[in-house]
Amino acid sequence: MEQLWAPWRMDLIEKGNPTKGCIFCELPRQRNDRENLILGRTPHTFAILNRFPYNNGHLMVVPRTHLADLGLLGREEHQELSEMLRVAMRLVGQAYRAQGQNVGMNLGGAAGAGIADHLHWHVVPRWVGDTNFMPVIGDTKVMIEHLHASWDRLRPLFDREYSQGPPW
Repeated sequence: MEQLWAPWRMDLIEKGNPTKGCIFCELPRQRNDRENLILGRTPHTFAILNRFPYNNGHLMVVPRTHLADLGLLGREEHQELSEMLRVAMRLVGQAYRAQGQNVGMNLGGAAGAGIADHLHWHVVPRWVGDTNFMPVIGDTKVMIEHLHASWDRLRPLFDREYSQGPPW
């Protein structure tokens, strides 16, 4: 497989998982949101860019509670997760002028969850013609925007939406 420039992947190759345990539990406890790609926070949820995106702007909406079963979330947590998902979809659509979006949750390793023990929603912006010959013929995905540029584009939108600031 041919590789195109994707420097954020080198961190995983060289260092492995930077946290011990669950990244969705550990990263929101830290304060370096840009490095950790955290876009927005509420008391029960947060939004974070996917470090290995399918498309530019691919983010995840994550409950702070470490659960693998959506049905075990409390009513308030579930409502806040749903609201953060709704907001994230709107902001990604605005920031990237997306013509569509894929929104999904993979529950369990058999369903394709990379982090099966901590549920999370994926929000992936889409455009007509955003798939081309590169993945099919070249076995290569082209990413036109660096992750920190995506963070710089989206974070101000989340900051405006959640103007009370991070709840730490």
